[in-house]
Amino acid sequence: QLQFVESGGGLVQPGGSLRLSCAPTTFARGLLTIGWFRQTPGKEREGVSCINDSGRRKNYADDVKGRFTISRDINKNTVYLQMNSLKPEDTAVYYCGLCVVSTGATARGFSSWGQGTQVTVSS
Repeated sequence: QLQFVESGGGLVQPGGSLRLSCAPTTFARGLLTIGWFRQTPGKEREGVSCINDSGRRKNYADDVKGRFTISRDINKNTVYLQMNSLKPEDTAVYYCGLCVVSTGATARGFSSWGQGTQVTVSS
């Protein structure tokens, strides 16, 4: 079952930056369309950003456009999320998983979420 491991979260002040990393825990044949999602207590998981297999197509949620950048290193089979100008409302557990690049939504059938990485933006 395909699953991912996320890392790079932490505590940062408003206006600060973090870079999250995501890599598959098992062998994945071929490149995949992978995205970042986040969830806060009591709320549903929401899409943040998605990148297609080649890296040429990307999708961002409206509230992170201009602040977050998704990228991938094909050789390392790793997807990154560079988060700049962080705001308290970005505080959440961030997960990566399969997504649909045209909408940023979770890919149909994907449900094997990992542990995620906690991002806390606070002064």
